[in-house]
Amino acid sequence: MTSYSLIKVGNDYVVQAGDKCILKVSSRRRAAQLISDAMDLLNAQAAAESPEKAEETPSLRREAP
Repeated sequence: MTSYSLIKVGNDYVVQAGDKCILKVSSRRRAAQLISDAMDLLNAQAAAESPEKAEETPSLRREAP
């Protein structure tokens, strides 16, 4: 997973992912919120790509007629 960081350039903040500058914003708080949102999305994507193995037996039994 990529590490995110903030650097201050003049009056703006630059969000870096690894060695690449990916976003420039004027508010440090907004930059931190965007990093948090990105991490949440990446974690959700990772969870969706590797779903746990579902049980093969149903959780409810069918009643006999």
